[in-house]
Amino acid sequence: MIGVAIGAMSLIVVLSVFNGLEDMIRTIYDSFDPDIKIEASLGKSFVLTDSLKNQIEDIEGVEAVIEVIEDNALISYRDQQVLARIKGVDDNFLRLNKLDDFIVTGDLKLRENNIDYAILGYGVDYELGTLIQSGINAMRVTYPRRLRPGTIPSARSIKRKNIMPAAVFAIEKEYDENYVFVPLDFAKDLMDYGDKRTSLEIEVSEESSVSGVAESLEALLGNEFKVLDGDAQHSGLLQALGFEKLFLSITLAFITAVASFNIFFTLSMLAIEKKKDISVLFSMGATKALVKSIFFKEGALIATVGTMSGLILGLIICVAQKEFGLIKMGMETAVMPAYPIKINPYDFVFVALAVTVITVLASYRPALIASRVKIIQNLS
Repeated sequence: MIGVAIGAMSLIVVLSVFNGLEDMIRTIYDSFDPDIKIEASLGKSFVLTDSLKNQIEDIEGVEAVIEVIEDNALISYRDQQVLARIKGVDDNFLRLNKLDDFIVTGDLKLRENNIDYAILGYGVDYELGTLIQSGINAMRVTYPRRLRPGTIPSARSIKRKNIMPAAVFAIEKEYDENYVFVPLDFAKDLMDYGDKRTSLEIEVSEESSVSGVAESLEALLGNEFKVLDGDAQHSGLLQALGFEKLFLSITLAFITAVASFNIFFTLSMLAIEKKKDISVLFSMGATKALVKSIFFKEGALIATVGTMSGLILGLIICVAQKEFGLIKMGMETAVMPAYPIKINPYDFVFVALAVTVITVLASYRPALIASRVKIIQNLS
């Protein structure tokens, strides 16, 4: 019973931790990423016409469309340099309060009094050592022009523009160490994009379904564009986490199966030791089905008590971890101090069925052995 209980408890805890990690990833990215992202199926940019944008905005459920120009560029500030991801966004980005809760210093603005401003990730700001509050030194952004094949690079092959740092945000390490937000017109002029955009970010109204709006966009745009919802934008990470969860669950299920072998051997030895008692039962009129059910029910009792005990212990551990954060991440840069937990009732059903089936199957063979005991040999 203890072995079965430990196996069931381990499965519940592991599944709940992975559920919590998935939830944490979605929470982090959903607070920053758009509900839906539109990209070109081929290449890294596409031409955005007024008619296409109007058609997208007319789709029911679309609250706002954010035009985006995004690419790598070299940023210089005084004596420091860093390669960062420049993301040019239009006015809708700030209007939707995408960064309000993540600003750690400075003023949230992209343009004021005809001056362009940049919003830096915490890691980029650290590398450059910007003096946000001084408002004196500007950042220089350097971007290579697109050259025709065979053209010799020269000073004209590089374009530079200055921009003032306005604020610093801190969301998650991937964003903090790479991203710098700038006005869309600044990025368009720096990269010579004209009417081209690298992506469109769609915000869906609260009363509308993201999946429903995504289907409408796919029907409108066809195969020339990729329509990505929140999970699709980070499919690689979520799939990797899902595979880890699957294989770890399978491993723990095998461990539980090994623990159930103890039940198999214990009941088998019991059937051998109790041959004389079984023979007495047969002589009193007991049937093979009755004897088999006795041993089978004993295995089922072990499975039931062990599984229920494991589920209760697993629930207690998960609730304690969720409330008190007993087990820490152990990293100073971790998004959360302790391992996250999300309790899913379906996990309890899955674990209960899996462990019970494994344990009951282990009881079948000993029950069969007991039912085949020969009366004459054991009573003589």
